[in-house]
Amino acid sequence: MMRESGRVVAIEDDALWVETIRQSSCGSCAAQKGCGQGLLNKIGDGKRNHLRVLLGDVPASRFQLDSEVEFSVPEHVLLRGAMLVYLLPLIAMIAGMGVAHALFVSDKLAALGALLGFVGGMLLVRVHHWVIRDRLDYQPTVVEPAVAPTVAQSPSVAAPRA
Repeated sequence: MMRESGRVVAIEDDALWVETIRQSSCGSCAAQKGCGQGLLNKIGDGKRNHLRVLLGDVPASRFQLDSEVEFSVPEHVLLRGAMLVYLLPLIAMIAGMGVAHALFVSDKLAALGALLGFVGGMLLVRVHHWVIRDRLDYQPTVVEPAVAPTVAQSPSVAAPRA
């Protein structure tokens, strides 16, 4: 499970709306300014995102607006989502180009087929989103806060020896 934290901006009966701020990790990277990813991160760094986080077994009364909350996202969701978003349009673009070139033997129509394949791949990603959007195993959930042990429960406190 991947963990993230954010600020509660709205409370529903079964979920919270959480605001997260996208932060770049380029400051800790050795490449720093020699990487193209740093330029892309400057564009999106500091943007606010809102997402719906399911409460699970935790009651909504435990949360207040503007409080910090920690939530988890299943790793399989991130991996499958990244592969789907990046690979499906690319594969559809290559397939569209191949089919158009085989049918029409024209570079211009092959380029048009690649464009249509890419757009079709993006539409398939969108359809996939609509199909799985309400599945509970794809949703982020609130992490139950850990209860700190009291002094009486702590094994490190030893009784005085006589």
